Formats: sequence, C-alpha cells, structure tokens
Amino acid sequence: MQNSTMRSQTSEAAVSTDRIERSIVVQSPRERVWNALANAESFGTWFGADLKGKHFEPGQRTQGQITIPDMEHLTFDVIIERIEPKTLLSYRWHPCPGDCAVDYSDEPRTLVTFTLADLPDSQTRLTVVESGFDDVHPQRRLEVFRKNTAGWTWQLENVKRHAEA
Repeated sequence: MQNSTMRSQTSEAAVSTDRIERSIVVQSPRERVWNALANAESFGTWFGADLKGKHFEPGQRTQGQITIPDMEHLTFDVIIERIEPKTLLSYRWHPCPGDCAVDYSDEPRTLVTFTLADLPDSQTRLTVVESGFDDVHPQRRLEVFRKNTAGWTWQLENVKRHAEA
C-alpha cells in the first residue's frame, strides 16, 4: 500500500483528540522556509495577520490584527515558546478565539510547533503540530479541533506558496 505522503504533498498523521499534525513538502531550501516562519512580518503575510514591526522572541508575546476576510475582528496573539534557528519554532495560543464577548484568558493555550527537515533537491519538509486540545473547555473542544484541523491544511498551503514565490 502506498504511503499517503507519496500520494499527496500534504500528509496527515493518525487521528488523535489532543493533537493535529500536518506536513507539506515545500519546493524551497530550508533557509527560505525558515524565514517565512521566523520573521514575524513574513509570518503575518502568509498567515493573515498584521505583524508589521513585530518580532518573535522566546518568552515574548506577539500580537496583531487578523487580516483574513470576515475574521478581522480577531487578534493573532501568541507567546513564543522556543526558537531553534532553521529547525523549530513554537508558540502557545488560544485556538479559535472567535467570540469577542468571551474571555479566553483562563483557558489553557495549545502548543503549535513548526519543524523543518531537508529533503533532496533543495526541498524542505515543513511539519506543524498543534497539541493540548484535551485541555480546551469541553464545550469548545470538538469545534476548535475541527476548525484548526482544516485551518492547518489551509495555512500550510499558504506558507508553501509564500516560500516558493
């Protein structure tokens, strides 16, 4: 049986209730993909957030308005967890904080981790893992998990286009 990674450029890991894992092959060298991730302004361009003048630094909070149509009322709000140059970027955030009337500050943040790996011919495997959904409030957990599952597939295509341009 052929591996799903070979049939499609975007692959999915086994289903879990606590984590989402997605990978994509980017037709660019690792340094170019890294710059799309680690430079906050570049990240905002493909992600859909106004992060002009912002930086990613471990232990620091980075915020900016979402620029995705019909989502402009939301704020991109992350706390950078780890940066390992050209290898790993991780942050914590409140997943799908879609209701401006709700205070999500008491809800645990999920952990988003991007990792990069070299592939032949100056290609890069980009993997994103978001974990910690089992700690999200039970009334929101299934919807947040569903939305972010689709969202990461879409966002990986966005970063791929950005890094390959």
